[in-house]
Formats: sequence, structure tokens, C-alpha cells
Amino acid sequence: MGTRGATPAGGSASGGASEAPAAHPLVVAFNEFRDELVSTLVYMLGNRDDALDAAQESFLKCWRARETLGEVTNLRAWVFRVGMNTARDLQRSAWSRRVKPLVGEEHMLMARDTSPGLALEDQEDLDKLRRAIAQLRQDEKEVFLLRQNGDLTYEQIAEIRHAPVGTVKTQMRSALMKLRGVLAAGQPADAGV
Repeated sequence: MGTRGATPAGGSASGGASEAPAAHPLVVAFNEFRDELVSTLVYMLGNRDDALDAAQESFLKCWRARETLGEVTNLRAWVFRVGMNTARDLQRSAWSRRVKPLVGEEHMLMARDTSPGLALEDQEDLDKLRRAIAQLRQDEKEVFLLRQNGDLTYEQIAEIRHAPVGTVKTQMRSALMKLRGVLAAGQPADAGV
């Protein structure tokens, strides 16, 4: 697509994003949420390149609708909703059927200094967690990532997913049980649940 790695503030020739002033509230907010959005999209789409494309397309969609920002009560939820819808559109397209599955790329960063032994254990746990997230059912994965990476409430997630709040909470509970099982016992994400 040619937009891989481009940042919203850097602009693009398509969709008028080159007109985006760096100080515009949408650009500032999108740049703040971008890493978490891309991480969420990686788990949905299966690879970083497609996630970057989806994030860029999400920004363009948000930028085109910037006149409605006054009506938006939660900018983060709005950006994540646009991102999730863009990812779903990509998943439905014939082009995305050629995508390679996620194999545990470095999408979550470790941010603390530890001894080499502890760092290795932490990395192994992180790799297990990444594989477990990738193995969750699509609905569980979306709810988990929106809650953890998107920092959205259950009500916001329910609105985004067009589902009852109780269903969203059940899906989150199921995802957490599977992930805890993997980290505690080292078993596959779908085993024992």
C-alpha cells in the first residue's frame, strides 16, 4: 500500500493527511495511542505490516471525520473503534487471506531492568502470553485487547462490538482464564477450559 511506517504527523499524499497540522488534537491523540493501537491490530490481523497499514488507514478515516470531534466523548474509544472496524474490513478482503500468522514478534516491550536470568524467564512468559493471545477465539481476543491495550470500559467495548455488556464480560473472563492457565501451567491456550 505504500503507507507502512508512515506516521500521522508525517502525513501522506492520500486522503488529505498531508494537511494535518502536528498540533491538531486528533494528531496528538492518535500519536499517543498509536503503539497500543498497532499492538492490538497485530493480534487481530496476524502481522505487523498489515497492522501498520490498518493504523494508517484508521488515522485517515479519523482525519476525514475530524469535524465531528466535538461530538466524541472518548477519543481513545473512538480511535480504537475505527481501528477495529478497519481491521475487520481488512480481514474480510481477499487480499488479507494471504496474510501469514503471528509467530510471536516483538510487539510488547519489556520496560524494566532485571538480572539476565529473570529477564530470560520474563521473556519466556511473554512469549507464552503472545502465543496464548494469538490462540484465543476472535471475540475473546478482541475484547481482551480492547480492554488491556485500548484501556476501554466494558460498556465502550460492548458498544464497539455491538454486543451486550454481559457478553463482553463473559468473553473477557474466558480469555483471562485461558491466559492464566497458559502462564500457570505452560499448557496450550485452549486446553483445560
